[in-house]
Amino acid sequence: MRSIRAALCAALFLFSAATHTVAQDVTLASPDGAVELSGNLLGFDGEFYRLQTEFGVLTLDGSGVLCSGPGCPDLTDFVARITISGAETVGEILMPALVEGFALRVGLGVQREELAAGEVLYVLSEPGTGRVAGEFTIHSHTTDRGFAELIDAGADLVMALREVRPGELAAAREAGLGDLTQKGRARVLALDALVPIVAPGNPVQRITMPELAQVFAGQIDNWQQLGGPDAPIVPHLRRLDSGLGQVVQDRLLNPVGAQIAEGAVQHDSDEGLLQAVLSDPFAIGLSSASEVGSAAGLALSGDCGFTLQATRRNAKTEDYPMTAPVFLYQPAVRLPKLAREFLAYTRDPQAQYVIRRAGFVDQLPEEVAIDDQGDRFANAIAQAGEETPLPELQRMVGTLSGMKRLTLSFRFRAGSTRLDAQSMSNVRMLAEALESGQYDGRRLLLVGFSDSDGGAEANRRISAERAETVRRAVLAAAETLDLARLDLGTDAFGEAMPMACDDSEWGRQVNRRVEVWLR
Repeated sequence: MRSIRAALCAALFLFSAATHTVAQDVTLASPDGAVELSGNLLGFDGEFYRLQTEFGVLTLDGSGVLCSGPGCPDLTDFVARITISGAETVGEILMPALVEGFALRVGLGVQREELAAGEVLYVLSEPGTGRVAGEFTIHSHTTDRGFAELIDAGADLVMALREVRPGELAAAREAGLGDLTQKGRARVLALDALVPIVAPGNPVQRITMPELAQVFAGQIDNWQQLGGPDAPIVPHLRRLDSGLGQVVQDRLLNPVGAQIAEGAVQHDSDEGLLQAVLSDPFAIGLSSASEVGSAAGLALSGDCGFTLQATRRNAKTEDYPMTAPVFLYQPAVRLPKLAREFLAYTRDPQAQYVIRRAGFVDQLPEEVAIDDQGDRFANAIAQAGEETPLPELQRMVGTLSGMKRLTLSFRFRAGSTRLDAQSMSNVRMLAEALESGQYDGRRLLLVGFSDSDGGAEANRRISAERAETVRRAVLAAAETLDLARLDLGTDAFGEAMPMACDDSEWGRQVNRRVEVWLR
């Protein structure tokens, strides 16, 4: 027994993740027959076998063994099968576009087949021979159902419009799927935003975040309270068990401890919500920015006079307070090579253009010249309090003049020094860019800002600490970076340049940030 274990250690390693495939008896043996191992075949990804044995779950390189038994796969005609489940908004538009773009990128033909309501199959095959290389099955339902299918039904990837919930996290661990909050388990695939929409012709053009929360909580129920006509307000949103419905609760209502109004109309689809708003002059909806259609989007404003639109740039930088990251969750299970290539493709610049054409906000970093940010500096001067003296404003302008802002920003979880989920994704993205040499020979400055709650000097110190936190996180992620190739520094200006009004928690969260500037 000891010799068998020693022989196996050269090729096997423990694999802690469970799988949901049907187990079948097989025997794996070395080419000379000296070592063999029997058990239930849990899965084969085209390269590696996963086997349930008396030693536990083991993974074995298929190139070094021979397989015998009724459960052995066909090595010559292996088909990579991937199931992707979750948010309808992502599954019906974005994911099909990415699968088709990936097939084109790797030179495979693609055929689409409708399986059932909300379920579609993409068959990727080799041109000429017609051999099927992969099958991508997309289940477009809700984020909740996506996690349920990951845990209970063997889905490989989850499309989510929110972060994984504690209950789902615990269930995934119990099922042997690993910790979904760990590095590599979640990626921000794209960005979306929640936009308040009304029918064209509605005289109201902007709304504050507190007002919007009060509307959907039922505390403001007449347009007259918003400067409009004397007419009742009818709020519309996606179902609360959908990803977008949960974003409404998490991003809009939870900060003020409110619940959705009983009279709010919930919809099963984005199209149903849009048509309901367009047909009712007194309706207001909360829609995905990718599904606004011909409705009129309201700007988000504040008492201080700042106004923010759900533009692509504002979503990229998270300056828009209701930005909604689109997550793709992957359990700690080895996926087939074709699936791994697909995941790598989603970060490719070519995929970012596919994401943009699909109506979502891509993750491709952009450099914004200081000349295009005049409003920001004007607001900084207009909103500067007594504790932000003119010399500090002059220092900020002098430091940033001649530099460009990168559309990667970093924000922290409420009441915490931990980066939020999108910011963690941004850390990895910046680290990869630095390792690749994209910014060699340039000066990068991580600049911290804060809200105006508290003393100006304390806020400057806090913003400096956050900038240094981001710097440490980026350096930890960029393991192969040679710092001699670039200049990476930090600075902080506290409350000197607000992006939104500090009269609400939403505005304060927007203002607590670390920006990336470069020369």
